[in-house]
Amino acid sequence: MQAVLTHEGMIRIAIFATVLIAMMLLEAWLPRRRRSLERRQRWPANLGIVVAGSVLARLILPLPPVAVALWAEQSGTGLLNVIDMPSPISIVASFIFLDLAIYTQHVVFHKIPMLWRLHRMHHADTDFDVTTGIRFHPFEIILSLLIKIALITALGIPAIAVIVFEIALNAFSMFNHANLRLPAFADRTLRRLIVTPDMHRVHHSWHGDELNSNFGFNLSIWDRLFKTYRAQPKDGHDDMNIGLSSFREAKNRSLTGLLMIPFRN
Repeated sequence: MQAVLTHEGMIRIAIFATVLIAMMLLEAWLPRRRRSLERRQRWPANLGIVVAGSVLARLILPLPPVAVALWAEQSGTGLLNVIDMPSPISIVASFIFLDLAIYTQHVVFHKIPMLWRLHRMHHADTDFDVTTGIRFHPFEIILSLLIKIALITALGIPAIAVIVFEIALNAFSMFNHANLRLPAFADRTLRRLIVTPDMHRVHHSWHGDELNSNFGFNLSIWDRLFKTYRAQPKDGHDDMNIGLSSFREAKNRSLTGLLMIPFRN
């Protein structure tokens, strides 16, 4: 465990790169939908926004969530640090709580207009593939980190649980945004527990009722539990329109254009 904590940054980058490349290759081999735009029209900006968000987050928040979790453990801060709980149970409980928190945050970002302005950059993508899953506005990333840090501090979530959750969140976001055709039986089976590409694609529809469904990132249980689950898009996966109707112009596909989406009416 100490080795994981010591090399946390390298481990996360290695897994991120591996999953990203694997999903890109699988998308080319087993595509679910025909692309409306070529990769060169979307990928440079989508990948560029990841770099911009990472750099800005590190500059503004030099203390990452894992460091906050280590401090909480050492200082005895937070609920889990005053409760006598076996480590495996604590890690599993922390993962489940963090996943519920991400689901709740996602719903709130759709409901509050100011937060939706930040989040709509993610939904303005007119195609749906692995790069959509890492395309978030830097200000949204920073706000999400602040929320996560507050939760970690209040609950005393173990550092190892934070690492596991962060790795899973990144990997699942790339997987469930992938333009990947899964066998029907595999999709039906997997979505009982986790969010699949076909399940999450509904959330990127330009129909408002579908846009406000299927908010989960990792576990699919929350959408069923809170009645936000929608099994399939009304127009079908092949014919559904992806992305917001208000941001389909070419100017919204450059890196600068993406950064400016929250400030446009």
